[in-house]
Amino acid sequence: MDRRTLLCGLLALTAGVPLTACGTGTPTRRPGVGSARAGDRVAGLADVPVGSGALVDVGGDGQLLLVRPSESEVRAFNPACPHQGTTVNPPAAGAITCPTHRSTFDPASGAVLSGPSPRGLAEVAVTVSGSDVLLS
Repeated sequence: MDRRTLLCGLLALTAGVPLTACGTGTPTRRPGVGSARAGDRVAGLADVPVGSGALVDVGGDGQLLLVRPSESEVRAFNPACPHQGTTVNPPAAGAITCPTHRSTFDPASGAVLSGPSPRGLAEVAVTVSGSDVLLS
């Protein structure tokens, strides 16, 4: 645990201050697949705009960033920025951006393009089956 996480946690416990005051975003879901399993539906294809993407809740307690570079292709990433864990925004203007320190990521690969992030977004395997996006 780093110093920032410890201090923010102590502040939240002792003063009732939400963790958002420490700049950690407002995660309502845990990044990643949660309790979802391979073959589970995570979204409808229509829920993911072509050339953009969407954050979707999965597995009852997880969240994924789905990106749709073309009509038939969908990619999924853990939406937690590797720098400090803030949930990234869906692609806009050709990049996925972390709202906290402005790291940017390639929507096609999740690779870091700029900013303080030490690495790219972790990809999660998904497949398109008819009009559904499923965990692989």
